[in-house]
Amino acid sequence: MWGGLDIPTSGMVAQRVRLEAIASNIANKDAILDSAGRYSPYLRRAAEFAPGDPTAQSEAGQELGVHVASVWIDHDALRAQYDPGSPYADASGFVMVPDIDPILEQVNAMEAARAYEANVVAAESIKATMAQALRLLA
Repeated sequence: MWGGLDIPTSGMVAQRVRLEAIASNIANKDAILDSAGRYSPYLRRAAEFAPGDPTAQSEAGQELGVHVASVWIDHDALRAQYDPGSPYADASGFVMVPDIDPILEQVNAMEAARAYEANVVAAESIKATMAQALRLLA
C-alpha cells in the first residue's frame, strides 16, 4: 500500500540531484582552477535519468519510478577566451574557460523545480487518498 509513495519520492530525489548539478554549473561558470590551484577548467555536469528505482524494497517497485543513472561530465563544454595577460594563456593568447550559459542553467533549474513540485503534489495526493481509505475502513 505504501509502495505508491515510492514513485513520486524517487522523482523528488532525482530532481534534487539534477538541481545540485545545475547549481554546481552556475557556481563554477568562471572557474578555471581546480581545488589544488592547478589549471583545470570546470566542465559542465548534467544528471541522466533512467527508469526504475533500484533501491525499492520489492521487485515490482524496482520497475517503477526513476533514478539518476549517472551525472555525466560534458568534456566539450569549453570555449576559448582571448586573455593574453593570463598566466594560463596559450601561445596565441587564448585561455580555455567553461562554456556554461547561466540563462540556460536557470531555465533548467526552473524546470527541475517544477518537476520536483509536481512530484510533491503527487505524493500529497497519494497520502490524502490513503488517509481517506483508512477513514472509510474505520
